[in-house]
Amino acid sequence: MFRKYGALPLSFIVMLVLTVSGCSTTPDVSTEQMVKNKAVSLGNEGPVEISFWNPFGGGEGDFVEQIVQNFNVSQREIFVKQLRLESNEYYVKLSTALSSGKGPDVAVAHVDRMSPFVKAKQIVPLDGLAGENGFDFKEIEESNLRSVSFNGKPYAVPLDTHFHMLYYNKAILKKAGLLNEDETPKLGEASPEGFIRMLTQIQAKVPGVQPFAVNTPYFQEPFLNLYYEAGGELLNSDMSKAAIHNEKALSVLKFYQQLYANHLSDLNDKTPWDSFHEGKAALWFGGVWEAGHHLSEKSLPVGIMPLPPIFGSFSHWGSSHTLVVPAYVTKEKQRAAMVFMRYFSEVGSKTWGLAGHVPANRAVLQSEAYQQLPYRKLFIEDQHHVKFAPQTDKYATIFTTLSEDLQSIVLGGLDPEAGLAMLEKKINDILAN
Repeated sequence: MFRKYGALPLSFIVMLVLTVSGCSTTPDVSTEQMVKNKAVSLGNEGPVEISFWNPFGGGEGDFVEQIVQNFNVSQREIFVKQLRLESNEYYVKLSTALSSGKGPDVAVAHVDRMSPFVKAKQIVPLDGLAGENGFDFKEIEESNLRSVSFNGKPYAVPLDTHFHMLYYNKAILKKAGLLNEDETPKLGEASPEGFIRMLTQIQAKVPGVQPFAVNTPYFQEPFLNLYYEAGGELLNSDMSKAAIHNEKALSVLKFYQQLYANHLSDLNDKTPWDSFHEGKAALWFGGVWEAGHHLSEKSLPVGIMPLPPIFGSFSHWGSSHTLVVPAYVTKEKQRAAMVFMRYFSEVGSKTWGLAGHVPANRAVLQSEAYQQLPYRKLFIEDQHHVKFAPQTDKYATIFTTLSEDLQSIVLGGLDPEAGLAMLEKKINDILAN
């Protein structure tokens, strides 16, 4: 995930990398030799230099830096030069580069950002390059592979799945009488009413803390989590019309409005992720990429579990980081990029998994080293409930509109019914143009 709520301490990163079995920063000998052999076949006397664009900052950036360094020292035929861009301007610059034909040789792209690049033929399908390099897409989790496939061809190497979990402060819940002996929370009835009763008990027994920190600054995320739980869809089955003006969406918005009105969540909290990390909130819907950040804080007695099925199911929002190759890249550098992407998937994912993301590479995902990391078995189970964005080249515009209009409802005081009607009309206009 590009947005980081806090950087992992360097000492924590080093500790993880050095102590977790199978996640050493030293490349596997067999894989190193494979990379060397493949790079030699590129037929170059000197190293092929490829540029790698990504927007990862904070702890995520440190992990990627380590992966790139490991790749570069593992062989001498390819050198990856990394350029880290600010996340809020990343896609503007990447889109400009793809349109102008001048930019990276390999780049990170969220899965929900790929469709317009594919439609414009600005990135290349990778099946041929993968075959030349011996990379088997069957080693990628099926849901990840399906998400990057267009007309039967994979256009990216998926790196991970990322989504939200329920983070809870054990100390606060214990004071509220809501912690089981095994240190899991007593959430009560899995319904909006049951969840509110539980939060009300926290409010009564532990005054001075926020029962539930909601990501109001990026409200589209907590909204989509519960809207997808309720069985909601953004678009109809053929993606020709919006499908968001309905009772499911209205119920979710009214639920959040009730939390704000009853001071169970703070509408004015601009950094709810910090509120939880500082022990000022009992519950928080946070990304899996935050796990290391929260777990590294010794004063924070944190627990992690899947999002409760408040609106009836375990479906929830999720996305994936992928690696793509622009169409303007020379064949020589395309082959070199594929060598790097294979390395990132098969070897680098061991390090990337430490960041909290669920690796898309099946061998890494199923490895004992990964599954022994804290809460990772829960992450693996929960990834199967992720709902990826619809594959439309209009999604980026739709998502921006969704984010802005939801802010108008929760912060601007716009009536939810009127707001949803307006939102649906805007999405239909986007789809029609």
